[in-house]
Amino acid sequence: MAKRENDAFSVKDLMGSFIKENNLSKGMQKLKIEEVWSKLMGQGVASYTDKVQLQNKTLVVSLSSSVLREELSYGKDKIVKMMNEEMGEQLISKVLLV
Repeated sequence: MAKRENDAFSVKDLMGSFIKENNLSKGMQKLKIEEVWSKLMGQGVASYTDKVQLQNKTLVVSLSSSVLREELSYGKDKIVKMMNEEMGEQLISKVLLV
């Protein structure tokens, strides 16, 4: 019978290596970007958000309220900074509100 190794790995490390090996990082980023948007912007903004997408390095946010779109346009740089900090890497360079 083969001897078992007692190396302990965290689930986070195992999932990270699985995602890298199977080239799933882009898909995982797309899922996480939606969660981070809702978390950072709060329930009020999330309720008017139709769609959040990451295309190249541009965050495309579809909003159902023109007033909210105008208000958020004043803080695009802050949104980019907050989203990148929460994601843990420089994924976003520009925000497009549609």
